[in-house]
Amino acid sequence: MPMPSGRISSTALLFFALALGQAGNATAETVFSKSFSYFPIGGRTAEDLDKGLSAQGPLMKSTGARHPGATKIKFGGTVTYVSRGGKCAVGSAKVTLNTKIILPRWTNRKRAGRDLALVWDTLSSDIKRHEERHAEIARTHARKLESSFLTLRPEADCERMQASVARVSETAISDHDRDQARFDRTEAVNFDRRMIRLLQYRLDAIRKK
Repeated sequence: MPMPSGRISSTALLFFALALGQAGNATAETVFSKSFSYFPIGGRTAEDLDKGLSAQGPLMKSTGARHPGATKIKFGGTVTYVSRGGKCAVGSAKVTLNTKIILPRWTNRKRAGRDLALVWDTLSSDIKRHEERHAEIARTHARKLESSFLTLRPEADCERMQASVARVSETAISDHDRDQARFDRTEAVNFDRRMIRLLQYRLDAIRKK
């Protein structure tokens, strides 16, 4: 069966609202949302499942291939500016993060034999864990991005301030994408060993019942 390989669709959409007002303490707010969607696969054998995942899984533009699961990530938000000491400073930052996790659902699961059901349950659980981890990585970077905005030093004018915000945003998204790619590489190397360990763990749990 194919290795869980959650590829990321990252979009940086930071909308900068210029709001010159009285200086005060900079404020931050991170807004997260997460949703799930499922694609069905049929079949009654391991080969059928393999083919179903390859044929029905989400298509990633970055690779031109389908994958057994995916996490779509979208960053957004607003940054406002205030006048502080004759300079332009960040007044507030709100980073939004939307993650959509796409997972497989085997329509014949209830009619499956014990051995194949065990393999499927182990694999599908690992796919979900993998994609959830992608969402967690994105949340960590969203919080870091927000903190980075608040620590920016005031600039002589808001045009320069906005340029600084844009640079921080671009750097943050690049760091995020690198971390996601690093996670995928690590998971790929350990996939076979991890699956054997998980299958053995489930078998042991069944025998103890």
